[in-house]
Amino acid sequence: MGLTMHQRHAIMREMCFRFQRSSKKERSILLNQCVELTGYNRTYAAYVLRNCGRKQLRMIAGRRVVFVPAQARPQGSKRQRKGFFHTKAFVSALRQFWALSDGLCGKRLAIFIREVVPLLEQQGTLKSLGETVRGQLLTVSAATIDRLLKETKRQSILKGRSGTRPGTLLKHHIAVRTFADWDDAEPGFCEIDMVAHDGGSSFGDYCHTLTLTDVTTTWTETEPVQNKAQTRVFTALKNVRTRLPFPLLGLDSDNGGEFINSELVRYCADEAITFTRSRPYRKNDNCFVEQKNYSIVRRTVGYYRYDTAQQLRLLHALYSRLRLYTNFFQPVMKLKDKVRHGSKVTRHYDIPQTPYARVLAHPNIDQRVKDALTAQYLTLNVVSLKRELNSLQRRLFRAAIHAGPPPQPPSGIPYPAPNHPWRVSTLSSRATVAKLTVHLQHAHTKHNTIDIETKNHHSSPKQSPPPPKNHE
Repeated sequence: MGLTMHQRHAIMREMCFRFQRSSKKERSILLNQCVELTGYNRTYAAYVLRNCGRKQLRMIAGRRVVFVPAQARPQGSKRQRKGFFHTKAFVSALRQFWALSDGLCGKRLAIFIREVVPLLEQQGTLKSLGETVRGQLLTVSAATIDRLLKETKRQSILKGRSGTRPGTLLKHHIAVRTFADWDDAEPGFCEIDMVAHDGGSSFGDYCHTLTLTDVTTTWTETEPVQNKAQTRVFTALKNVRTRLPFPLLGLDSDNGGEFINSELVRYCADEAITFTRSRPYRKNDNCFVEQKNYSIVRRTVGYYRYDTAQQLRLLHALYSRLRLYTNFFQPVMKLKDKVRHGSKVTRHYDIPQTPYARVLAHPNIDQRVKDALTAQYLTLNVVSLKRELNSLQRRLFRAAIHAGPPPQPPSGIPYPAPNHPWRVSTLSSRATVAKLTVHLQHAHTKHNTIDIETKNHHSSPKQSPPPPKNHE
């Protein structure tokens, strides 16, 4: 067991007088002894020995404090309060607002609190909030929020798979648009994407979510569809268009067949909508909607499998509340510029604003639309809205768990056996295997053997494989 703090300070007080009156060579010897006894860093030990007993003025937690090196606190005395924001009442209130905001980061949560607290007070929801806690909530910084919520932010990272499949040759008639081209200052140019709810198994029919995000205002709409059929996706897109607070001017999608089809191309041409697509295998071209697939859809509905009519109805009810919650109460930061200095990239973001606030601030949106949104905003209660979302989430998750594991493909489909060269990691390449017998279990035949030969153009002529053994 090492020395206590009081013992270290006693050693420093005994050695400081000799250290201050000794020569340079003697100081080096005393400093070595001090470091060996106390375990201090050599620079810190020299600082304490030079200034032991001298009063110094320090700024701690915004207050002036007299600090004396090598002067420990009296035994049994309490430590000073950590700071203005380190109170149990404030931390408890901060955690509640963090949960109400669906786990926002410090920069976005600070804006969320400053906008929501006056609205909830006007609606009579915040009745037990004291003046001290209220002042702390309205003045706390983003860095302090992240520091106080560091232990609370223990969430699992969700990871899924992509269900996008290539479209037809029609995509060559649709212009390609990259992430660098999205500099539109006019609301209405949107990105669209699909999120699959297959639960880890892409076999069978299951629900999807159509996500649409406006590039300028970050307004986001979500609509569930029963499957990725072109007609269902097209119907969902038309429903989403009716809920937008601005006219739809442009669509940008990936190369999936649910979007790259003649019906949508013809519809966009008739409605004077610019239809573009991203480059294949370049997810960053749809960066605005891709981030919403996780921050809005996945964080709300998770990675369960939804394939029943009841689950589809719950998704419709959930998304009808979710669009109000995300567009009216969720602040979003937009990237202003990105500067590269060698290998370091510096990004600058604007002040976090909700999509509702960005719509109100845009000069090209009709004033009647802004007045209607303002009237709707004043009728919304974020606490009641969050409770409804939580209730619908629990019902949706219970329905998914009650349905059981996702269906698996039938056993008659010829999948490679475990000893196939594609699955055996010890084999250097498929060309090293001359012959291989793969046993597949079929639905109508109990034992059915298929011989698969791997051809090697540099080997000897092919020989007939030995007959398979008869398992009785």
